[in-house]
Amino acid sequence: MRRIDVIGIGIGIFVAGGVLYLVLQWAGLDSVDAGIWSQAALVGGLVGWLLTYLARAVTQNMTYNQQLQDYEDAVLQKRLEEMTPEELAKLQAEIEQEKLAAREMERSQTTNEP
Repeated sequence: MRRIDVIGIGIGIFVAGGVLYLVLQWAGLDSVDAGIWSQAALVGGLVGWLLTYLARAVTQNMTYNQQLQDYEDAVLQKRLEEMTPEELAKLQAEIEQEKLAAREMERSQTTNEP
């Protein structure tokens, strides 16, 4: 996000708070109550946004993480495309060998447990 976007969002939230204050006054609340409720709504919105941000950070479902994953996938795809058929066959054989070794280790651990 660019700085100008952040400034625009900040000004928009400021204006929204003022508009909410005016709407609450128009609805019949006095200036103190309208101020309290408009501030409460803005703080509630901020806390809600903060909770969604923390949830995205914990689950690593953020833009940076997605971009990094896409880049890694693209690099691996490019490397696979550049490999010769012999190299691909060798890589596939190594993967199968590792899978078999993992299965054997899993079997030996389950049979040796008391």
